[in-house]
Amino acid sequence: MTHAIPRSRARLLLMTATAMVALTACGQPLDFDLRGGLGDFSTAEAATGVATADRPNPDARGIISYPNYQVAVAERGDTIESVAQRLGVSAPELARFNGIAPNVPLRSGEVIALPNRVAESSPATGAAGSGAIQNSGVDIDTLAGDAIDRAPETQGVRTAALPPAQTAPAPQTGDEPTRHKVERGETAYTIARLYKVPVKSLAEWNGLGSDFAIREGQFLLIPVAKQSAPATVPEASAGAAAVTQPGAGSPTPTPPSATKPLPEPESTAIATPPPKVDVGAQTKSTSDAAMVFPIDGSIIREYAKGKNEGINIKGKAGTEVKAADDGTVAAITKSADGVPIVVIRHDPELLTVYANVTDVSVKKGNQVTRGQSIAELRDGDEAYVHFEVRKGFDSVDPMPYLR
Repeated sequence: MTHAIPRSRARLLLMTATAMVALTACGQPLDFDLRGGLGDFSTAEAATGVATADRPNPDARGIISYPNYQVAVAERGDTIESVAQRLGVSAPELARFNGIAPNVPLRSGEVIALPNRVAESSPATGAAGSGAIQNSGVDIDTLAGDAIDRAPETQGVRTAALPPAQTAPAPQTGDEPTRHKVERGETAYTIARLYKVPVKSLAEWNGLGSDFAIREGQFLLIPVAKQSAPATVPEASAGAAAVTQPGAGSPTPTPPSATKPLPEPESTAIATPPPKVDVGAQTKSTSDAAMVFPIDGSIIREYAKGKNEGINIKGKAGTEVKAADDGTVAAITKSADGVPIVVIRHDPELLTVYANVTDVSVKKGNQVTRGQSIAELRDGDEAYVHFEVRKGFDSVDPMPYLR
């Protein structure tokens, strides 16, 4: 069951990304999980090397129709209410389906998913063709024309030109993109890597802002890969060697196992998978653990690569948030909602991140010791800390460090 949460919690990963900006002078949007590497914190594309097609143009209403769903593209100054009024649909239902309030301003080009279909696109609505965009397939007209061109001329047959037929506009063609619903903790970068598409293309297809911010419950269209032209196969020349059928030609060699049996496989013990984190369990570090838990509380969300890059630990409001180990405060900043984020560097390849805290008691450049208080938990439902461990380019599961 999905529960509504404050917008600040849905943007938790974006908050931590804001903290990393303090570690670099780079002006481009920063990849939250630091895949560009530690030190210079490169903001290289989360996914590269994949050419994507342009998003289809909407009709005059802003509708793009696919066989399985429809989306509306917002114009400058639009809100959910204005889009709903233009399409003649329920504004509360449209807002609820997209996880956004009816009166929140939309970005120009932002994609709004429709819970129910409206009238299909047609020339009457300003579309190039009629009906939903159909998957690209074989062009029957082109094949038929090529067949006529290749056919030998027949003696004694005369043809006469026919008047042009009145045909309906051709339907639009193109592959239907995957529609992804954003979950809590996801970012544009993690979604781009999940589908192996450039984050820039993801932003262009969905009208994201320059900070690539997304919200929980938002629907994103995953860019479709650009189709390459079919490779042409040269016709075989008169002197070319004949192609043999599979299995014909050279004899099949005798495998070594036919004359000498393979050795018996060595018995190996099946590796035991690491124990799954018990969500709701109380935090308790062992005496020989590499790090200590930042607070005493209960784990309310476990680590999930690409979805939640750390663990969320809930505690009592005002609880002291402690440094997991000795280190240097590398950055202290605030999110767009004014919520502090603390980053501590423990060695050149190891960082810890403490997000969603308040009343920070340390400053950038301070040396901190293991278990030293650095901040406090916020009040109310926000009384939890998002804790991450980052090694090299990627986030890692914090639990092996804490037990």
